[in-house]
Amino acid sequence: MPLALYALTAGAFGIGVTEFVIMGLLLDVSADLGVSISAAGLLISGYALGVVVGAPLLGALTGRLPRKTLLLALMVVFTIGNLACALAPDYWTLMAARVLTAFAHASFFGVGSVVATGLVAPNRKASAIALMFTGLTVANILGVPFGTWLGQAYGWRSTFLAVTLVGVIAFAVIALLVPRGEPAAPDKEEGSEGTLAVLGRRPVLLGLLTTVLSWVGVFAAFTYLAPILTRVSGFSEASVSPILLVFGGGLVAGNLLGGRLADRHLVPTVIGTLVALSAVLFVMTAAIHQPIAAIVAVGLLGAAAFATVAPLQMWVLEKARGAGQGLASSFNIAAFNLGNAIGAWLGGFVIDHGPGLGAVPLVAALVPLAALGVVIMALRLERGRTIGAPISARC
Repeated sequence: MPLALYALTAGAFGIGVTEFVIMGLLLDVSADLGVSISAAGLLISGYALGVVVGAPLLGALTGRLPRKTLLLALMVVFTIGNLACALAPDYWTLMAARVLTAFAHASFFGVGSVVATGLVAPNRKASAIALMFTGLTVANILGVPFGTWLGQAYGWRSTFLAVTLVGVIAFAVIALLVPRGEPAAPDKEEGSEGTLAVLGRRPVLLGLLTTVLSWVGVFAAFTYLAPILTRVSGFSEASVSPILLVFGGGLVAGNLLGGRLADRHLVPTVIGTLVALSAVLFVMTAAIHQPIAAIVAVGLLGAAAFATVAPLQMWVLEKARGAGQGLASSFNIAAFNLGNAIGAWLGGFVIDHGPGLGAVPLVAALVPLAALGVVIMALRLERGRTIGAPISARC
C-alpha cells in the first residue's frame, strides 16, 4: 500500500478520537461548564448532526476543488474546530465548535475514500478504503482511552489540545504524501448540477439506505454495551473497559477482512457481512447471559460491524461513478452516522417501552435483515434493467 494511504489513516485517527473521546469526558465537561450530564451528552448528538448536515453542505460548496486541496482544507477545519473546543468559554461555544469540527468528518472520509481507491490497483480498492478506516478503529482502541486518561488527569481541554496537534500532524503528512489529483467533480461541463444528480440515482439511494439500516443494528446494541455487560452479564463496572478493548480488536480485524473480501467479490461480501452481523446479534441475545460467552460475542460484534464498512462504502462508490462520486461517498459516511443516531434511539426505546435491556441485541439483529432485503431488491432491479437494455436498444 502506498504511503499516501497512511496519511489518510492519520487524518481518520484524529477524526475518530474527536468523535468518540467526549463520551469518556462527560462528567468532566459537565462539572467544568456547569451543565447537566444529559446536556453534556448532547455534545455527542450535536456532532452527529454536524456530520449529517456537513455532507450535503460541503459537498455542494466544494465540488470543483481538487481532492488534495479539499482534504487539506478539511484538516484545517478539523484543527481549528478542536482548538475552539479546547478554548471554549461556555457550553454553547463548545457545542458550536463540535458541530464545526463534525463538518469535516463526512467529507474527509467521503473524499478520502475516492482518493484511496485511486492510489491502488483496481483489485485493491476496498482494501485501500479499509486501511484508511483503520485509523478510526485504532482511535477507538488507543486514542480514545488515552484521550480520556489525559482529560481526567489534566483537564478535558488538554485532550482537545492534543487532538489539535494530531490535526496539524495529519495536515503535514497529507500535504507531503498525497499526490495531486483530479478535481472532485472532474467533468466541468456538468458542474454542481451534474454532481448533485448522482443522488437521484436509484442504485445510489438504495446503497445509502442499506448503510443506514445496517448501522441502526450496530448502534442499537453498541450504545448500550456497558449496561448490558454490567446488568445482564454480571460484570463489574471496572471490567467494562478491558472488554471494550476486545470489541476494538474485533473492529480492526473485521475492517481489514471486510476490505480484503470485498476486493475479491464485492456483492457476495456485502450480503455475507450483513448476514454475519445479524447472526452475531442473534447469538449475542443468548450469549450475554454467560460471562465468557458475552466477551466472545462482544469481540464478534466488533468484527461483524466493521466488516460491513469497506464493502458498503465500495458498493456506493461503484454505483456513483462519475462527477458525483465524492459527494455520494460523503453522503454514505453521513448515512453511517444517521444509522448511529437511529440505532441509539431504537435501543433506548426497547429498554424503556419494550421487552427491556436483555432484548436489545435481538431487536438489533432484525435491522440488518432489512438491509439485506434492500440489497436483494437492488440486485433484482439492476438485473431487470440489464436484461431489458438490449430490447430498448432494438426499439
